[in-house]
Amino acid sequence: MPGDYTCDVIIIGSGAGGGTLAQALAPTAAHILIVERGDFVPREPQNWDPAAVWKNLRYRTTERWLDAAGREFRPYMHYCVGGNTKFWGSVLYRLRKADFEATEHADGLSPAWPIDYDTLAPYYDRAERLYEVHGERGHDPTEPPRGPFPHPPIPHADEIADVVERLREQGLHPSPLPLGLRRPGAPDGCILCNTCNSFPCQRHAKSEAESCCVRPLLARDNVTLWTGARARRLLTDAAGRRIAAVEVEREGEIVRARAPLVAVACGAVNSAALLLRSASDRHPDGLANSSGLVGARYMAHLATMMQGFHPLRRNRAVFQKTVAINDFYLRGPDTDYPLGQIQSQGRTHGVMAQTVVPWIPLWAYDAWVARGVDWLALTEDLPRRDNRVTVEPDGRIRLRYRPNNRGAHRRLVVEMRRILGRLGFWVVMRHSHEQKNTTHQCGTLCFGTDPRESVLDPWCRAHDIENLFVVDASFFPSSAAVNPGLTIAAQALRVADHIVETDLRRAP
Repeated sequence: MPGDYTCDVIIIGSGAGGGTLAQALAPTAAHILIVERGDFVPREPQNWDPAAVWKNLRYRTTERWLDAAGREFRPYMHYCVGGNTKFWGSVLYRLRKADFEATEHADGLSPAWPIDYDTLAPYYDRAERLYEVHGERGHDPTEPPRGPFPHPPIPHADEIADVVERLREQGLHPSPLPLGLRRPGAPDGCILCNTCNSFPCQRHAKSEAESCCVRPLLARDNVTLWTGARARRLLTDAAGRRIAAVEVEREGEIVRARAPLVAVACGAVNSAALLLRSASDRHPDGLANSSGLVGARYMAHLATMMQGFHPLRRNRAVFQKTVAINDFYLRGPDTDYPLGQIQSQGRTHGVMAQTVVPWIPLWAYDAWVARGVDWLALTEDLPRRDNRVTVEPDGRIRLRYRPNNRGAHRRLVVEMRRILGRLGFWVVMRHSHEQKNTTHQCGTLCFGTDPRESVLDPWCRAHDIENLFVVDASFFPSSAAVNPGLTIAAQALRVADHIVETDLRRAP
């Protein structure tokens, strides 16, 4: 049809999965089309303006999703080149070795992965180099076998260094956070500012998919990037076994892009929604959905933001997110089950706190957060089939989600309150997004060896559609309790090697 576009590989989405996959496939002779529904985030003063980012939600999507009760909410989603990585806090952890194994938790079972840590370890190495990860081995009691980090750890600010010493006095094992930051200290590098978490980096000095993967590809003849281009449906051939075309809405027109290989990397919610919207006579319940699991098993970490406050201690640290506590990752005090992880966070700004309780004046929040130290408690969310992404008849996304493993998370929060109390903080504040959590989303198109119990095979190829891959956190069978970004990137590199050795090698 007029308007058709033909290439060798179509990648839908340019974040941690899609951007990394494109970077890995670019050295081949394949012509790659990256389809991105958003545009580049402009470099502007508002990048680092807390009011613009947190109060006015300048960069967040304006679309509304529905929750289980049918109520609208505005998800924490950013549609842009680089995807949500543009707004992440650059914490790039490997999953622990036990995360790949079946593990009993307080509220149920975390299932085993179809691959183990050793399978992914060399790709973790590559992903850490690509995303310029800073860290230091030997401090974390849960650290899996590994070589040295590509770059040394980010030094602690004086206030955080003092906290680290006092954590050790409590018998804990604080460890450096693995951080993806570009050239800290260099004239064009990271300046270790207080606008990293949830802010786009005005200097492109945060290790995210645009800076590390997509932007360097734009000078290549074999890579094409479409921005403002939304994939509407995936269309199959007559037999229903292969993707024949991707229907894309671009510049007010509908274009059909065709390629022998299609990789979906829209994020766990949107990738599942795309496959559901692609229902046809051959696939009446949605594409690649013979298992009935497309959209099912949605997971997001149980996450509680915590802040220790002392009225007489002014926190002069600018960049404070440099330390983690993993002592409770595999088991808690007096328990045989895991609780999760604790990590320091970027500085809270007064306007950020005011978005939670808006009637308190801003000056009061500014005075409060100046005397606070910020932390995040993360607990693994467990898969449940009834935690599910669906698509309404009008095309809107509906997210039915109830966090699992709450008992373990409550225990982790209690432990952190005790730790902060022993550090001398007078008050501990906390906040959680609960059922509306769309950060660290995963699990809606899980991979496995049994087509009846998974959507993708261990290479992230759809069981039902031979030329369809999914390379975002949709493939996670379990959520673990660390940030998913590095694992998405590592698996994307592994999938790229598989594509090069199989499909591209066979291509004429």
